[in-house]
Amino acid sequence: MQLHLFGAATPTGEAFRHYAALAEPSWPLHAYSRRSTTHPADFRDPAAFRPDGEAGAPAIWISFGPIWLLAPFLEQLARVHPERLAGLRGLIACSSSSALTKRYAANGFDRQLVGSLTSAEEQLLTTCRHLQVSCRILQPTLIYGQVGPYSDRNLSRLLQLLRRLPLLPLPTPTGLRQPIHARQLAAVAVRLAQQLSRCEWDPALPHRIPLGGDVPLSYRAMLESLQQAQPSGDRARRCRLLPIPSRLFYLLAAPLLLRSPKAFEAVLRMGADLAGFIPCHQLLDEPPQPFPLPDSP
Repeated sequence: MQLHLFGAATPTGEAFRHYAALAEPSWPLHAYSRRSTTHPADFRDPAAFRPDGEAGAPAIWISFGPIWLLAPFLEQLARVHPERLAGLRGLIACSSSSALTKRYAANGFDRQLVGSLTSAEEQLLTTCRHLQVSCRILQPTLIYGQVGPYSDRNLSRLLQLLRRLPLLPLPTPTGLRQPIHARQLAAVAVRLAQQLSRCEWDPALPHRIPLGGDVPLSYRAMLESLQQAQPSGDRARRCRLLPIPSRLFYLLAAPLLLRSPKAFEAVLRMGADLAGFIPCHQLLDEPPQPFPLPDSP
């Protein structure tokens, strides 16, 4: 079985390469990235794509690239160059839980994002049905962690904020979160690839899999755990988390609505429960993992 990995230059892509080599060392893995000079793949230019490896050999595609670019890429390949998909047995693609959590957003940016995600998911599933190829779409929430040279753009930004501010106001209470480490997401993708290769996919598993880490915790508890996980001299540990009654907190944040409706809605989501996703350990048949996980593999 050949593995074709798209979005290799991401924390999850880097982690996937590590776990796949451990779990299935005999499987050739071909990694693609726009930044690669050896195996380039630009979703915006499907005509230029040439799959690496043995032509026509059984293969599984795994993508951690933008799903709104992957979907038309695959559709055009299937329509114009179906020979380049010979041997394709299945596809595991990464989307985002934003397709679920931002469905009722008031700002245009988030509504457009939800539309792009959901339409891409539908297009991908339709193309895979046409190709008679199995497909699973992962919808992870709040990916964090650094793997190799690649870092996330979620909790790492919160850490930068904690290092800059002497105190950070928070509403009381804050909503739930279920952060997932890039290594956990990669491990789930490897497990699904193994099941696909053996035709062992759970028929009860939905085509779209909302996925989170193993520990649901409040937004405030998440920040406190991040602080405690830093070295003793880290400036993030000195930032005081200041609880404020929710009504007062949102009143003070109201002027942000005029400047950036998107940022204001992000502030509002601090009080919303964005958890309840399938925890990784259920799909991996392993004990639950704590938060935060260390970055080393």
